[in-house]
Amino acid sequence: MTGSVYAYLSDDHARLDSLLRQAVAQPGQVDKSPYALFRAGLLRHIGMEEKILLPAARRLRGGEPLPITAQLRRDHAALAALLVPTPTPEIVGTIRKLLEKHNELEERPDGLYETCERLAANELDALTAKLQAAPEVALAPHADGPRVQQHIQQLLDAAWKSREE
Repeated sequence: MTGSVYAYLSDDHARLDSLLRQAVAQPGQVDKSPYALFRAGLLRHIGMEEKILLPAARRLRGGEPLPITAQLRRDHAALAALLVPTPTPEIVGTIRKLLEKHNELEERPDGLYETCERLAANELDALTAKLQAAPEVALAPHADGPRVQQHIQQLLDAAWKSREE
């Protein structure tokens, strides 16, 4: 049985997936409006996990991070970097591919969300309330250029390589 953390965050995954599908509904194009909502929503979602969920899990484990924390953080870094440049269908494709693997780590049985629910047990309602109260993220304008692309590639390489080990 899944509880409120799982439901809240997996529902957010579904909402974000829908926005991303809308953004690329026209082949070869990225619709800026749903993409902007997706971008803001994904950054907020990453923030909820990085600033609320993972620290709560660590605290509830007596200061020991969850074993999947490092992979989640590599994924979050790569995803955030992919949101920096002006979106292209290729960038959206890479985001979708990474999110597919990343969301599985969080939603699978005994994944991040179920583990956090078990750990939080008596604090589950308070933890869910903190997640729901997470603020929206201020968005910077897109930035393009070779240094941006190089940084993205380094972060993607780290995220993918660690899955192979």
